[in-house]
Amino acid sequence: MKTIVFINSVGYGSTGKIVKSLIDVCVDNGDSAYVCLPKGRHNKKNEKNIILFGNRFSEDSHIILSRLTGKTGVYSYFATKRLVRKLKIIKPDVLHLHNLHNSFINLSVLFDYIKQNNTKVVWTLHDCWAFTGHCPHFTMAKCDKWETGCYKCPQYREYPQSLFDNSKKMYRLKKKWFTGIQNLTIVTPSEWLADLVKRSFLKDYPVQVINNGIDLSVFKPTESNFRERYDIPAEKYILLGVAFGWGARKGLDVFIELSKRLPDNYQIVLVGTNDKTDKQLPKNIVSIHRTQNQTELAEIYTAADLFVNPTREENYPTVNMESLACGTPVLTFRTGGSPEIIDGTCGSVVDCDDIDGLESEIKRIYEENPYSKDACLTRAKAFDMNERFQEYIKLYNSCVG
Repeated sequence: MKTIVFINSVGYGSTGKIVKSLIDVCVDNGDSAYVCLPKGRHNKKNEKNIILFGNRFSEDSHIILSRLTGKTGVYSYFATKRLVRKLKIIKPDVLHLHNLHNSFINLSVLFDYIKQNNTKVVWTLHDCWAFTGHCPHFTMAKCDKWETGCYKCPQYREYPQSLFDNSKKMYRLKKKWFTGIQNLTIVTPSEWLADLVKRSFLKDYPVQVINNGIDLSVFKPTESNFRERYDIPAEKYILLGVAFGWGARKGLDVFIELSKRLPDNYQIVLVGTNDKTDKQLPKNIVSIHRTQNQTELAEIYTAADLFVNPTREENYPTVNMESLACGTPVLTFRTGGSPEIIDGTCGSVVDCDDIDGLESEIKRIYEENPYSKDACLTRAKAFDMNERFQEYIKLYNSCVG
């Protein structure tokens, strides 16, 4: 029996769900598993398999000090020391790291423990933060300083927000902290991110691609009265967009532009909006703030004719997989790992920010109907989360040897 310990910034959202599912898989496999979470504003509940460390004061003070100084991961010293004491008692066979940003853990203390104890580590990168001096994404900023050493960061006021640019020092600190580990395997959900890692200061570590997965028992063709509920005539061609945090990064402006260009037989539907988003939307776009559950979301995917994802910064978008699993083809920008999810049987790709090309491709797909429901469902079989999680189990076994 092995003991797997996870560390993540939150117990909810996409990474929180991944960790929870991995714990369940580990337990089913006969292993013991725990997740370490900061006990702050969001993670408060003590449950089986959950180890909370720190408190709201340590988390809030870390966030405030990070914003004032531009230095992240250098506070929460005593909270992290207490966590390390717990780890020394548990003696994990594998320590599986996920998101370490969001100002909740002292990275020097954590990685000193890892190096001193020769801990076997798996680190799943969900973005680029681990090898930059500040940002989790740099595509839109068109910045490549991370390849040699960050400085004069164009995004230091973005997440993680700071009043001062300390990217040069943070780059050096991260390189010091994150290199020199004897037993570390990096996992990325996309080939795109794996290629970036191999160009960064993490290039000496083995990198394994394990795609994110989805629950195919939930995301499947699900018929409903969606068109009737939102008064969308049967003859209208539904273009669907789903995001949580609409803005330029997710391509909100692209949908607004498409709503001006496309004729009346197209109906754009956006899910995940809010009151602020609604003020920017023209009246001919249907806005849905949130769904009651994942089944309702599956109904919307199923009702749509084409899923459009004009994302400008992305790793491996779950929404693409969910759409295909409901039988709806995908059209996306050539951004990050988004194009990796589709193939020539279930969708197409246009260059990022090529709105003319996006408009033309929408019309082509409407007229030619080249992607069948069955082809989408066949492709979606590759996204079974249970199979993806088994890849992690194999990785843990290989780490332990």
